[in-house]
This record gives sequence, C-alpha cells and structure tokens, in this order.
Amino acid sequence: MLTSKHHEGYCLWNSAEADRDWGRSWNAVTGTPKRDLLGDLTNAVRTKGLKMGYYYSLYEWFNPLWQTDKKKFVSDHLFPQFKDLVTKYKPSVIFSDGEWELSDTAWRSTELLAWLFNESPVAKEVVVDDRWGNNTRGKNTGATYTTSEYGSGMDANVIWEESQGIGHSYGYNRNEQLEDYKTSNDLILMLCDIVSRGGNLLLDIGPTADGRIPVIMQQRLIDMGDWLKINGEAIYETEAWKTPAQWSEGKRITKKDASFMADYSVAKMVVPRKDTASIESFFTQKNKDIYCIVPSYRSKLLLKDITVMPGSKAMLLGKNKSLQWKQEGKNLTVDLSAIQPGDTSPLGIFVIKLASGEKN
Repeated sequence: MLTSKHHEGYCLWNSAEADRDWGRSWNAVTGTPKRDLLGDLTNAVRTKGLKMGYYYSLYEWFNPLWQTDKKKFVSDHLFPQFKDLVTKYKPSVIFSDGEWELSDTAWRSTELLAWLFNESPVAKEVVVDDRWGNNTRGKNTGATYTTSEYGSGMDANVIWEESQGIGHSYGYNRNEQLEDYKTSNDLILMLCDIVSRGGNLLLDIGPTADGRIPVIMQQRLIDMGDWLKINGEAIYETEAWKTPAQWSEGKRITKKDASFMADYSVAKMVVPRKDTASIESFFTQKNKDIYCIVPSYRSKLLLKDITVMPGSKAMLLGKNKSLQWKQEGKNLTVDLSAIQPGDTSPLGIFVIKLASGEKN
C-alpha cells in the first residue's frame, strides 16, 4: 500500500492535474526525482506476486483550487486525477483519506465509486475503505472494509483494518527516539490481538528522504517475519474464534476506544498484575483447528470453556511437537513442560494448535 498522494497534493506519478492546478511541477516525474516512483514500485511489487494498493488523499491542504472553489476542485481536479490513477496503474486496494472536510455528497463519492465498481479496469477486483466523506467512517456506505487509526480497533462483526506506524508517525520522523518505536514484541502482540478480533493490520513503514528504510524499521520487520515463519499458520487465512482472548481473573482494564491515538496497548494487557486481569491467550481458527497464541511461557496452559474430542492433538507450531492434554469438565489443560529453550521464537510468544475433532 503506497501513498500515491498525501494531503500536500504531491503525486508520485505523472499527474497532469497536479501540475496544472498548482501552477508548478508538482509530481515525481515532472518535478523531483523525475521518476515514476509509483509505477516502478508497482511493477516491482507485482513481479513478486503481490497485490498493489494505493493510499489517496481526497483533499489537498494548500491547493489553490481547493482553497478558492471546492466544488470545482472535486469536478476538475479530484475526478480526472483519481480516474487517471486507477486506469493507468490498476490498484487492487484503494485507501481513501482526507475526506473529513466535506460530506460524501459534496465529494460526489457515490458517483466516483459507481465508476470504480462498474466501469473502471479494476471493477471486479478492487476493494476500498470507508473514508469518502465526513459522514461515512464506520458506516455501510459502499465501503469494503472499515478503518481505525492508532486506536483499539473493532470486533469481528465487521470487516476492519487498524493502521499504525512503528513509531508515533506515519512515515519517517527523525525527531522520534528509541522509546517512540514499538518493540518487536509489541508489534507481534498487536498483530495477534487484531487478527484474533477478525481484523487486518496495516503497518506503516517510512523511508528516509533518499529512499532508505531505517535500520530500526528493518529490524522490526525481520523479527515479525521470523516469528511468522514459525507461527504464521495461526495468522494467515484464519478467522476469529467465538472469543478473541482468554483473560485471567480480576478487573479488566482495556481502555477500549476506537478513536485516533487511543491509549490502547495490548502489550500492557498481557502482563500479569495483582488484582488486574491480563490476557493469557489469543485465539484464531481455521476450519476445525483452534490456535492458542500464548504471550509468554508457563508450564501449564488452562483453556477455559474449550472442549475437544478424543483423538485431538495439541501441538507446538514450528516444532510439530505433540503436547499432553487433559479434558477437565468444560476446561482443557495443556502440559507445556515439554517445551524446551529454542523450541519457540526468541521473543517468547508461541502458538499451541488444537488439531482435528469437533470443538466447542
């Protein structure tokens, strides 16, 4: 998902509308770096067999046309520019943003989306978010999925995505210090929390001005990738189970708030504290298999309200190591004492797969 154009209006492809309405070279081909960055990256991504999506801001802070005639900006700038982007580069996903200044009616979003889903070259494939007017977020207005941003996310009754940066910023911010960046452990827990509730994580990576990915971001991504090599079966192509997580006894302090920059940290919720409930396991499912994502090692895992049939197996992902289990009423106890140092990811977050048999 590449930022094709952010709120400052500078386009990463050769947009005639950008140059005309700004009265200067205002795209990456006619301006700097005189290269079709969007096209080059799109081709590279697709060569690797991946889907390509674009973030696209509807409005532009200081565009002269936007500041003087918003209606004309929509008809003469936004519409032809958006159609040019879609027609030339054929995105699989469009993340619209910058919609809050006008209603969907003023943006003529219904008309634009009708073109996208009926006449555009990606009509049968493209999916879009819910940001098409100041009255559309979180509502069923033709969007494929809903979005939250630096928030706590949503529940599995909607198709949703949480977007965050590794730090506090979208993009590279050289003012950020080490403590501003999420640790690899924090990021993996955030991923597990989101997926357990049926969501998708859109994680922002910000290159420097000369196009380098900061080493600290590389390190976080490598750690996440290494964890997914072992435990990705519990993430990819899974669905939310009947309950996203199991909590210990005590008062739950979740600070659940979908608003921007909500004070929500799942990394804090997995830490056992006196008189306060903590998350003991996250759950996902695939077909008849249940995946229990455990934040840290313990010798015994008590899973409440889980019943498995005789012949089912409890296995440690990555090692295919079978573990002893015992059904005790409605609860299931899994003996983890056979897990040895080096059997799990160095970060300590591991997955127990409950395989085969009917489960409740």
